[in-house]
Amino acid sequence: MMRRPSAAALPTMPTGVEIASFTTYLEAQKAVDHLADEAFPVRHVSIVGTDLHLVERITGRLTYARVAGAGAMSGAWFGLMLALVLWLVNPRGGGVPMLAAVLIGAAFGILFAVVSYSLTGGKRDFTSASQVVAGRYAILCAPEHAGEARQLLAAAGRGGQVRSAPQPSAPAAPPASGNPY
Repeated sequence: MMRRPSAAALPTMPTGVEIASFTTYLEAQKAVDHLADEAFPVRHVSIVGTDLHLVERITGRLTYARVAGAGAMSGAWFGLMLALVLWLVNPRGGGVPMLAAVLIGAAFGILFAVVSYSLTGGKRDFTSASQVVAGRYAILCAPEHAGEARQLLAAAGRGGQVRSAPQPSAPAAPPASGNPY
């Protein structure tokens, strides 16, 4: 019998009323932390990032030496893991096979990394780290708790833009015509 995933396991957009908005995630996090400190039921709150941007920060230039060093390290780790598995199977092997596995792993790591780098033809000669950053972080709250959350944030002077409760709209005025009937 096949089990269906629970509703909590499925990705869904949070719902609720926007009670505050911040330009950084840290500010939004501090606001929610303040609500938690005030014993507010924070399970009714979500932080939603909007206006998303993919930011790639360049961390350095790639050279053959740097590529070879990274290849040696990853190959050595792979060799060490393989040697540990073999040691678990045959613990009487001693330390020499472990050292040999690390050195052989490092050599193959250098070889594969340098060959891979040379095949790129210099099209990407830099390293980078990517992250998704939001332009704005909104705090949403369940409608039945939104008023209390707004009051707690406003009283604390939590920065950001605290949203006031929506005001009911005034009734529409009758059209201005000369005839009331």
